Amino acid sequence: MFIVLVCNSFLFAQKTIVISKQKLPVSIGKSVAILYDNKEVYNSSNIVTQQNFVQSDEAVPVLSLPKNNVWVKFRIQNVSSSSDLHLSINYADISNIWLYEMDSMNKLHLLTSSGNTIDFYKRENSNVIYNLNLNLPVNVEKTYFLHANSAHPYELPIYINNSDSINATSFKENLIIGFYCGILISTLLYNLFIFFPTRDKNYLIYVCYLFALCFAQITLAGWSFKFFWPHTPQVNSYIVICTSCITGFFTILFSKYFLDTKRNTPRLNNFLSLLLILYSVAAILSFTSYLGISYIAFNYLGLVQAVVLLYTSVVIYRKGNSSALFYLIAWSVLLIALIVHVLKNLNILPLNEFTHFVLYIGTSIEALLLSFALANKINILRNEKEQSQLEALQIAKENEHLILEQNVVLERKVNERTLDLQATNEKLIITLNELKDAQIQLVESEKMASLGQLTAGIAHEINNPINFVKSNVKPLQMDVQDLFELIKRYQKLHTAVGKKDVPLLNEIKSFEEEIDPDFIKDEIQNLISGIEEGAERTAEIVRSLRNFSRLDESEKKVANVHEGIDSTLILLKNTIPDHIKVIKHFDAEGEIECYPSKLNQVFMNILTNGIQAIKAKENITDESIVISTRTVGSHMEISIKDSGTGMTDEVRHKIFDPFFTTKEVGEGTGLGMSITFKIIEKHQGKIAVMSSPGSGTEIIISIPYQQLNSSN
Repeated sequence: MFIVLVCNSFLFAQKTIVISKQKLPVSIGKSVAILYDNKEVYNSSNIVTQQNFVQSDEAVPVLSLPKNNVWVKFRIQNVSSSSDLHLSINYADISNIWLYEMDSMNKLHLLTSSGNTIDFYKRENSNVIYNLNLNLPVNVEKTYFLHANSAHPYELPIYINNSDSINATSFKENLIIGFYCGILISTLLYNLFIFFPTRDKNYLIYVCYLFALCFAQITLAGWSFKFFWPHTPQVNSYIVICTSCITGFFTILFSKYFLDTKRNTPRLNNFLSLLLILYSVAAILSFTSYLGISYIAFNYLGLVQAVVLLYTSVVIYRKGNSSALFYLIAWSVLLIALIVHVLKNLNILPLNEFTHFVLYIGTSIEALLLSFALANKINILRNEKEQSQLEALQIAKENEHLILEQNVVLERKVNERTLDLQATNEKLIITLNELKDAQIQLVESEKMASLGQLTAGIAHEINNPINFVKSNVKPLQMDVQDLFELIKRYQKLHTAVGKKDVPLLNEIKSFEEEIDPDFIKDEIQNLISGIEEGAERTAEIVRSLRNFSRLDESEKKVANVHEGIDSTLILLKNTIPDHIKVIKHFDAEGEIECYPSKLNQVFMNILTNGIQAIKAKENITDESIVISTRTVGSHMEISIKDSGTGMTDEVRHKIFDPFFTTKEVGEGTGLGMSITFKIIEKHQGKIAVMSSPGSGTEIIISIPYQQLNSSN
């Protein structure tokens, strides 16, 4: 202990703290002079000459914004038998602390520095509170300056200590913190164990609350810094207020669920939701430059929370909710402790052993009582469930009697309704059959439209090579007849034996010159070539027709897509005007597993639409249809792009809808692209349309090379 004597004239009537052989530690809060440096204009060079220090009238000065940068001056005389004296500051959450001693020339020398902005293990000792060596020999008197600041409000509980008292204080702190953490962790594990079989959300939220509470308390006490991030002091600038706000958040959240405020007190529930938002904002502000505001907001939110939760529990209890009574008892203990803690932070209550550890005491008792409250709630719910089951059983018996009476009526109505349903069902079956017939007729109509187009193409294409044959036959007959006549006349020479029939020879010669055998020979050759070409073209058209239709290949098989495209183009040749150029870029592997005839129908529909779109343009120049194939992974990608009129987004989104068409009435059924979509879908592929008005249309088909097993 120390004896405070008034016996010095250092710049003003400064109290000298005399350390005798009495027991330590001793508080010197009321024996120091304080100067607030709000604008941070003072330093170790000019602070000595300042005469506006004010004698402290508080045992524990509380530094709040903006008075959080402070200089503390005190004078100590050591008349004890030991130089083992330390200045202890029993508050862990201080950013920076510097301790200076003044020499005989009134100059300051830095003895040591500390704070939670430096590495924990760079301190003079491993205690979570600050113990600064005064370096004061026996029978020596010195003047000291303590400079402290922090990013948020803090306390300065200043003591004079020696090693023995420091160890005793540290042991007491460790014992209390250990006992406190043991209670909370045990309670946490107990409630977590109950949560898994019950799956009650109240237990899970309570576990989160206990964890946040325990972590916030050991963080405020400095233990988290020591054990979790000793080499990362930057965390300390925001972690205390952040964890405190999170604890307040889970406090309100648990209260809302446990008391069922949404159902019992809707208005208070909305106010509690507002407090949740404010706590969240305060937690976010702790990560910004508004840390001091966050700290002040937390203190006042704590006071408001204490009053609102207490009032809410009373209101709900008065409504007959027995769980609220246990909550009220448990929470009252914590709320009282919280109020005492906040009032201590606001410097309304003094700092002493009780106010220092009041939150540890209050939260420990509250944690145990709330566990009992949760257990009691389970019993209440079980009783309510049993009661509801009894009521349900009674209601079931009453309903059974009513059901028996109504069964007869219901049976009669069911029979009547059944007859009505049967009649309706028969009508629906008839309507369904009519719809099926209409669908079949529409599909057949589309097939006949495609077949008519195909037949017209075939007739036109076969007519050209047949004309070759037909026009060449007559000249060939005449040439052959002339040759036969020439041969016949030469044969007459053989009957004139031994005679020189000069007139006959002259006649033959004249006829030979008339018919010109060399010309006939060439003409016959040309005619035969024309007939051969016409026959070949006819055969090619027949092959293309067979390749297109593949009537003998209705099953899935490997076929060449490029051949199918070529066959389709041959059949559409008569519909393609001369100004439309068909460009092919076949870069993919052509063989693919597919339904050949169905795939050819897809090409026929798309190419026909492209040709018609080009024909519909007003200004026709050099138009084109570009057909490209390429391999993309395990799929073949087929692109058919025309330079036609294009389409709007509205039309593009509807082209696969059945019966949708932009053509005139009678020119299309609107089923072509719908059938195309179904065929591509059957091939496990995808089809995409890219188009805009005036820019043509590109249709991209993607089909896997190998079809997965599926029903046809």
